[in-house]
Amino acid sequence: MADANTDMLDVIFRQARTYSAWLDQPVSDDVLRKAYDLAKLGPTSANTMPMRIVFVKSAAAKQRLKPALDGGNVEKTMAAPVTAIFADDQKFYEHIPRLFPNPENAERAKIHAFRNATLQAAYFIIAARAVGLDCGPMSGFNNAKVDTEFFSDGQFKSNFLMNLGYGDKSKLYPRLPRLEFDEVCKII
Repeated sequence: MADANTDMLDVIFRQARTYSAWLDQPVSDDVLRKAYDLAKLGPTSANTMPMRIVFVKSAAAKQRLKPALDGGNVEKTMAAPVTAIFADDQKFYEHIPRLFPNPENAERAKIHAFRNATLQAAYFIIAARAVGLDCGPMSGFNNAKVDTEFFSDGQFKSNFLMNLGYGDKSKLYPRLPRLEFDEVCKII
């Protein structure tokens, strides 16, 4: 494997960490666009692209998000330059004629939206790391409060939050253990 590939694997996986502390350094809208433009290229089933993102940057928007956060997530979220709300579009199928002509029924559409929006969000994490951002994904929040505050028309459903910025490496904890191949994989 070439050195450049090894370096990139370190950036997006081996040396990448989940951050909870952030440097006082803003994240430009251009960097967020670059990350999305990479993430959108990842495959989804039938090219349906149901992920939707709200980038919460302003102090006023952070205050709107704050009541939905679990106590342990408040300080790190308020300090992060950006908090992304990853959601799945419950009416993503309206875009199918343009993206991949193939009708979906409504019940399958909900499962499809959740599954593929989650997959797209994983691509976004990789893309964010590739453009130099650190990530702090989390699920400790009240989905109903976030949906009411940010998606009041009911079309989007929040999935998880992720703080984005330039992480403070001096405040990282040691990497926690990971399950080994034989613990989670089976070749048959």
